[in-house]
Amino acid sequence: MTDQLNIHTHQNVGHISLNRPKAIHALTTEMCVAMADALGEWADHAGIAAVMIDHAEGRGFCAGGDIAMLRNSALNDEGRTGREFFHAEYQLNHQLFTYTKPVVAFMDGITMGGGVGISQPAAFRVATENTRFAMPETGIGLFPDVGGGWYLSRLPGQTGKFLALTGARLDGAECHAIGLATHYIASEKLARVKAAIVDDPANIQSILDEASETPPEARILANRGTIDRLFAGRTLEEILAALEADDSDWAAKELKTLRAKSPQSCKVALRQLADSLTLGSFADEMRMEYRIGSRVLVSHDFAEGVRAVIVDKTGDPQWNPATPQGVTDEQIGAIFAALPEGEEWTPL
Repeated sequence: MTDQLNIHTHQNVGHISLNRPKAIHALTTEMCVAMADALGEWADHAGIAAVMIDHAEGRGFCAGGDIAMLRNSALNDEGRTGREFFHAEYQLNHQLFTYTKPVVAFMDGITMGGGVGISQPAAFRVATENTRFAMPETGIGLFPDVGGGWYLSRLPGQTGKFLALTGARLDGAECHAIGLATHYIASEKLARVKAAIVDDPANIQSILDEASETPPEARILANRGTIDRLFAGRTLEEILAALEADDSDWAAKELKTLRAKSPQSCKVALRQLADSLTLGSFADEMRMEYRIGSRVLVSHDFAEGVRAVIVDKTGDPQWNPATPQGVTDEQIGAIFAALPEGEEWTPL
């Protein structure tokens, strides 16, 4: 067991609390393995009726994966430990997606990247006034992984494409409005809600329904028509052209945002979301994302994006290729190609 997690059982409920507050509970390989082990044990345990996932303390549920470790791996061991992390993390994501007992994820605070991967598979996803949801990976040369292709491609209209490309942050009300959260509950009620679930895990739905309240107005709904119109393009070039041709302040803001992202990452994300809709299972999604991750991890844009955004904090990544036109279909195709035999992702 790891001190980065608090893993308990309360009566008939398994409880996993992320416990890396200084890192906003960002996931490590060790955490992913320990969570998977606990979930595997509880899946076969007749006395466990449900599982809760939350965070122990601090301002976020989970800020993502251990980005510093991933960059260090890319620079120093040809991505080996980074691939080990992705493999374990995606196994955990798939395990949660296919879990036969109800899981409740409390998305209270920052829920990004890896935090999305462990909350979205849950049958019950609770947002609060503190929720800040995003898949910001295109800004550091990565891509919306941990099942992001599956979840985002299945959101209404062009919302998923907008979130994947821009890394836009949603609040709890917005998450609830577009289906990323099943319930909206004030954070002050969460302790009582968790205690009620422990006392009566057979009635999670009614417990959450009863504690829910009407969320504030969801800002993203006011922009849905604009998002659906301007992000309808099949290619990155088409989307940029649509934003350029629109004279609204909103379009200008999103165009500036998009131009700061890695062109390669944006094209990867667009293909990922399109391909996801053709896949037959979440395991196929994870297999595809592991292929992408294995290659993007050791690409120029990832090391450079993390340097500029997280390490040096200069905010001036020098992407290569620097323009959408410089990223060819052949380059993207190579990122999605099957891995050599014995190197593909496999579920637990």
